[in-house]
Amino acid sequence: MRLFAAVLPPEDAVRELAVEVDRLRALPGADRLRWTGRPGWHFALAFYGEVDDTLVPELSQRLARAAHRTPPFALALRGGGQFGHGRALWAGAAGDLPVLRLLAERAEAAGRKAGVDMGGHRRYTPHLTVARSREPFEAGPYLAVLDDFAGRTWTVTELAVVRSNLPGSGVPGEQPRYETLVRLPLG
Repeated sequence: MRLFAAVLPPEDAVRELAVEVDRLRALPGADRLRWTGRPGWHFALAFYGEVDDTLVPELSQRLARAAHRTPPFALALRGGGQFGHGRALWAGAAGDLPVLRLLAERAEAAGRKAGVDMGGHRRYTPHLTVARSREPFEAGPYLAVLDDFAGRTWTVTELAVVRSNLPGSGVPGEQPRYETLVRLPLG
């Protein structure tokens, strides 16, 4: 199964971001982007890809220990950025980012130690993807809107293990489906 570890924002933070994304979707050219649906909004900590069923129990145990060793922390949606020369547009984070990065490192280490092929290590950039494009696009107008965005602060109290079900129908615009398998308490 295709898995990742994530921090899921609470519903009121999602509603705040949805208002901002509606502003982004009204900009010229926004119809050429593939917008991520609200159910897909998360701060990915570690992406595991296809995980063999035999590795899932070990991965889950290691993630539970990583969550237990990490204290609850403050986080807010704030600002934004882009990856891939305008191929991905994202909302950023503010708050206790050192603890968020530590949790991401621990989630990645849990995958490696459980035997999941994690590929090369990349420095963690806290982000929540709101849109993608197959072609580079001029992100400046979108980033100008996101620069002014500051959501409310909440306390992160859990790490989620999420299953990603990719679209299989071939219907344009179909979104992946996300299923939270387990929520692991922090602290």
